[in-house]
Amino acid sequence: MPQLPRLLAATEPTKAFHSLVERVDIPVTSSSPPDLEAAIKQDPWNKSGKYALGWVYFCIILLVFTMAVHLYHWMSDRIRRATFKEGVAKSSATSSPDDDYEMANMPTNNSTHISFPRHGPLPRQPEQEETFFSLQPLNRLIALLRYFFYRPLPVLRLRPVRFLRLRKRVVSFPAPGVIALVAAAVVFVTLYCFIPQPLYYASIQLGSPPLAIRAGMLAVAMMPWIVALSMKANFVTLLTGIGHERLNVLHRWGGYICLFLSLIHTIPFYLAPVRDQGALAIFKSYFREQSYIYGTGVAALVPLIFLCVHSLPFLRAWMYEVFVALHVPVSIVFLGMLFWHCHNYLTSWNYLWATAAIWFTSYCARLFLLNWTNPRRMSWLIGEEAALTILPENAVKVTVPSQVRWRPGQYVYLRMPGISVFENHPFTIASLCNEDFPSEYGEQYRDMILVFRPFGGFTRKVLNAAMDNGPMHTYRAFIDGPYGGMHRELASFDTVVLFAGGSGITAIVSHLLDLIKKMRDSKAVTKQVHVVWALKRPETMEWFKEELRICREFAPPESVHCQFFITAAKRIGPNGFPFPPPSPHRPVSDLVHGKLDRAFQGIASKRNSALIRDEAGGDPEKERELRRENEDGISALPAATFLPPPKKAHTRRPNKPTNLAIPTLHTAQQQNAGNASFDFGFPSTPTMLQKNLMRFAFLPTAHKKTGWHTEYGRPDIPFMLKGFEREFGKRVCVFVCGPPSMRVDVQRCVAGMQQKVWGGGGDGREEVYLHTENYAI
Repeated sequence: MPQLPRLLAATEPTKAFHSLVERVDIPVTSSSPPDLEAAIKQDPWNKSGKYALGWVYFCIILLVFTMAVHLYHWMSDRIRRATFKEGVAKSSATSSPDDDYEMANMPTNNSTHISFPRHGPLPRQPEQEETFFSLQPLNRLIALLRYFFYRPLPVLRLRPVRFLRLRKRVVSFPAPGVIALVAAAVVFVTLYCFIPQPLYYASIQLGSPPLAIRAGMLAVAMMPWIVALSMKANFVTLLTGIGHERLNVLHRWGGYICLFLSLIHTIPFYLAPVRDQGALAIFKSYFREQSYIYGTGVAALVPLIFLCVHSLPFLRAWMYEVFVALHVPVSIVFLGMLFWHCHNYLTSWNYLWATAAIWFTSYCARLFLLNWTNPRRMSWLIGEEAALTILPENAVKVTVPSQVRWRPGQYVYLRMPGISVFENHPFTIASLCNEDFPSEYGEQYRDMILVFRPFGGFTRKVLNAAMDNGPMHTYRAFIDGPYGGMHRELASFDTVVLFAGGSGITAIVSHLLDLIKKMRDSKAVTKQVHVVWALKRPETMEWFKEELRICREFAPPESVHCQFFITAAKRIGPNGFPFPPPSPHRPVSDLVHGKLDRAFQGIASKRNSALIRDEAGGDPEKERELRRENEDGISALPAATFLPPPKKAHTRRPNKPTNLAIPTLHTAQQQNAGNASFDFGFPSTPTMLQKNLMRFAFLPTAHKKTGWHTEYGRPDIPFMLKGFEREFGKRVCVFVCGPPSMRVDVQRCVAGMQQKVWGGGGDGREEVYLHTENYAI
């Protein structure tokens, strides 16, 4: 047997056999071919691990740069707020502002007699605010980058595809900053693969093609970063403050680049043996039991192709539930196939073990963000109690009294086993987590409010459950989060402009309440707040009627200006209702989900009963009183407003003719007669001519001096921002959450405003910051 290799070496087919074997660390001996010694000196195989380090260095440079910018903004925001609070404390300790007691004549307060009095000296110019930890050259450099990266790409509107059952869709491209980053990564890995020489050896018997080795090591080195960017709790978010929902786009493009490198790694192994005539046939004659020589590589490539293809935007939107169910299991299979394929060559397993460690650590970190994994809470293993309320326009409001704490603008993943066991969907938290807004469940609880408009899938099931079971029925809610949020402080900007489109107001309400509270407590630098909400129908304002009332009544005088734009008519059927009543649905599934929900409710009831007995201390009278209070506790949950289901939520209905009409303000007030009246700034009831023309033109409205008014039509965002710009302070924040067309208009305008920062417009402006939120979350 020891002589078998020598006999094989003496035969001619051995050359073809070696041409099909993957390259290993071949020692150079006196009998080695001269080409082998030259190839090893030019690009040694045992040193090929350095190509993987190239991608690591590329990512670390980007990470350090992002961390530095984040740290600079964090420190400058903190210092500005601290300086402002110190100035307010010093001013309140020494003297009171003159304008607290000065009674100016409002119609003539802005006349030239104040700026240029006829008698006495001219008034002194207001002292410019000192700037701490604000580097003007760095601000200009950041503004110059924002001038290019804030500019959006045009939005494409695709026609529906009938055979794929795809409706008319709006395709929005990634931000220019993401495109630039992805382009830089593609250029880097491409040059790093093809510039070093050689690309191929004279024969594959000298070793695997160097081009394939470089691409393979780069692809393996990307795995830890791809997985880290996909996790809800990851170290990139911890270091940069960027939420995982924003990093997810880099996760997807990282997967596409990994597929690109994997193909570069695969193709040379098929091209190189072509030069060796008959090599594959000779290999099969020696190893008949091995069906395919590159089996491990194909086993790893197939799941990668599947992951990249089914994550394409149009396929993901078409079958989102399938995507959610298969993406993680297939990813685990892909990682396992990589372990098998790499076979611990070079440093490949180091990156794969790092990938597994990041994956495991992220899942462990998520345990601290689940509301049912803390044994010190009442929600341990059974979740929270939640109530459903149907709002006008058939929106759904989910109220979850919880001990979880969150920041403005964050979102959670909601799972309700009584409605759907396996579905877990993200929703933005529309309420403020503050001691000024306690829950009636107790001092340690805060009402987490989620408001959304149902379309299909989970949201449709929630609407069906709310209409079938009524307002007194409660559900068990399992919460994962909170996540995301804005990594800058709105209170550190002099001027804040908030744009919302439709249900995008849910991402703004909590920010607005938090900012107004800080302004009243003298903890915010902000002087002016502009809110622009474009909605289809007036009834949508009822979603956050109480929140808007708080903003109007408790905000500092003339600091908050809200403009509402009614953009569409309302469809009303012949019977006076928007849509017919719902039809029966899913009886078997509802029965299963109902049993699951009752099981959790039973555990919660037993737990509450045990606590009541402990608190009563053996006193039967006190125990009965506590039980009555516990039964009456459900009445504190919000009452429901029943409206017929929306068109997109229920499709089984008779074809009846519909007409277009706009409900008057009087009609809206009659529908909510039990609620306290609140003036949204409507000018008057629209006439028939206004009803017909409101989609195409702005209607004349009586603008109130309070800054709250409603108009019929679509907002002219460039014109509005140009008007707001006259009152901008040194630092400005523009926040937008709405449809793609609204985001594009806002991005284009804010990008143009960067010229006055990096160009030195003379008004001392230091920053115009843009924050965009995903309309779907």
